[in-house]
Amino acid sequence: MRAAVLAGEHHVHRQPLDPDGDARFTEKLAHQGVPPVRRAAARLAYVLDRELPVVLTGERIALLRTVRQTPEIFTDAERAAVASAHRIHELGKVCNISPDYATTIRQGLDAPRAQALAALEETVDPASVDFHTAVVDSIDAVLRLADRYAEEAARVGNDEVAATMARVPRAGATTFVEALQMFRLLHFALWCSFNYHNTVGRFDQYMWPYLRADLQAARLDESEARELVEEFFISFNRDSDLYPGVQQGDNGQSLVLGGVDAQGADAWNLLSDLSLQASLELRLIDPKVNVRVSSSTPLERYVAGTRLTAQGLGFPQYSNDDVVIPGLVDLGYAPVDARDYVVAACWEFIVPGVGMEIPNIAALSFPAAVDTALRAVLPSAQDFAAVMNRVRQEVRAQARELAAATAGVVMEPSPFLSVLMTGCLDRGRDVSEGLLYNNYGIHGAGLSTATDSLAAVRMAVFERHLVTPAELIGALDADYDGHEALRDLLRNDAPKLGNDDDAVDALAADLLQTFADALADVPNDRGGRFRAGTGSAMFYVTHAATLGATPDGRKKGDFLSANLAPSLGVRVKGPLSVLRSFAKLPVRAAVNGGPVTMEVHDTVFRTPESTTKVAMLVRGFIEAGGHQLQINAVNRDILLDAQQHPERHRNLIVRVWGWSAYFVELDKQYQDHIIQRVELVA
Repeated sequence: MRAAVLAGEHHVHRQPLDPDGDARFTEKLAHQGVPPVRRAAARLAYVLDRELPVVLTGERIALLRTVRQTPEIFTDAERAAVASAHRIHELGKVCNISPDYATTIRQGLDAPRAQALAALEETVDPASVDFHTAVVDSIDAVLRLADRYAEEAARVGNDEVAATMARVPRAGATTFVEALQMFRLLHFALWCSFNYHNTVGRFDQYMWPYLRADLQAARLDESEARELVEEFFISFNRDSDLYPGVQQGDNGQSLVLGGVDAQGADAWNLLSDLSLQASLELRLIDPKVNVRVSSSTPLERYVAGTRLTAQGLGFPQYSNDDVVIPGLVDLGYAPVDARDYVVAACWEFIVPGVGMEIPNIAALSFPAAVDTALRAVLPSAQDFAAVMNRVRQEVRAQARELAAATAGVVMEPSPFLSVLMTGCLDRGRDVSEGLLYNNYGIHGAGLSTATDSLAAVRMAVFERHLVTPAELIGALDADYDGHEALRDLLRNDAPKLGNDDDAVDALAADLLQTFADALADVPNDRGGRFRAGTGSAMFYVTHAATLGATPDGRKKGDFLSANLAPSLGVRVKGPLSVLRSFAKLPVRAAVNGGPVTMEVHDTVFRTPESTTKVAMLVRGFIEAGGHQLQINAVNRDILLDAQQHPERHRNLIVRVWGWSAYFVELDKQYQDHIIQRVELVA
């Protein structure tokens, strides 16, 4: 199955695109004046009813995407009218949230369908009627698809899939394979609803009761269970190329392993281990694995994760419960919800079932704040403190401006996703209208560039008096043309973030705390609050494109660093110094997420002893208070060869920012950034 997916054999089943048919569908909805929530249900039915059931030989978990495109529910004119009065975030869909898979897998779809029908008998409110009708129509579309799959499975002689599809999704799952098939149906339907970046959530928690029951009843042994997990993981890769994202691979299919339960006890189990083993065996980009850890996590768990890192997959990504859970509680999350956190598409912390949050609504540029401040006060500043005071003002102003610009967000209704979210049916309210938590996350991009710039100004202008303010500003305006010696000084002699230098690290901490404080008392217009974060997403490219030369020696247009990482091309002492620097940051106050991203040369993982050393390094970072970490095992020579000869490296996987992808499928600018990152050795 893995080989078939890598070879793209499943693509033969895909239907031709039908843009004219999609346009007619959308225009018909508009012409008939169908309410938006019922349009969303009609779209799901339109896509699923066109699906051609494909049941492959020997598979136990079915569903293969044959319809390649999901239509819009609003015409261009309608969308423009909405955009003129509201903010449309990304594609305007509900995305990047974590459904409550556990409840729906346990009870099946007949139960929420009956609840929606009962509500229709009791209400005369038009909005409630439209919502509950859309819920029933959406569920019926999924049930029809399951029925057709059951028929096709019986026709081709796959009795197990036929029996499974005859039971789920109507009734709740009773076995592990039924639970996996139920998830596949739900996840598939969400994508066909145009809800994207659908996270997998705490897979080892909500699936463990089914596996445990099968093991206790001897319906499965451990080896058979791992085979099922591997087949399940392969299914994520069958249609991931159809999912929207900034780049291929940016599809949000992230699952979380480990962490604590509702009472705070360690929740790691056999399925957690089997999931790591399956990902190690398959070496595929999906699903992306995230591991929740803490100061009490045993070393062998880090060793298991590091074996996965050594494959060059760019995961697991680690998140520290000791920091994240208290940080979420500080933001107003109930402790039981904070303990249940997962990551969104990349790294942002969200809560399953009860969070309708936009964790990536904007991004603050730390380097832009520094640049604006320097031009305003450096010529007249009496000391570096005056510069820092103005930088803080610029960070606060930019943060408030970004927050204000988020007002008026509107999203398309998502009636099927509402079935999987807590309380929507009880309230008769679509998930797009909000849930218990409606917070917005703002990334903080370019922290190392900004910090290194400030450290360079402090050293060159105020401490060693090597350059005057006017000379420095002139060099920046000239993009260092004619100022090469100064650039070399700033780039190579000034102190840098990532070298465990308390004076430099304190600058980064100051910037991050200022950012978090600026948003601490700002509400959003959906009843939530703003969360500062340490991630950069694609802004290490897009912000760089409009940023002039910076005092750290960076030239105009050169990339920023991704997430929390040293600036590109700087000399650092080694991985330990990098982790020590970033562990000092006040990340509990900026808990939207954003990992320390570190590239390590693949030779570091050549022996079991060296792998254990890397695992100990990760554990040390967590014990020191770091909140999130991802390590990319890279080899610059191989990456350069892959750029020149992509046909030789079709399955070469790299970590991009919060997700992994096949290197040769990335745009060159992202390939170049990965090649330029600091490649560390132990």
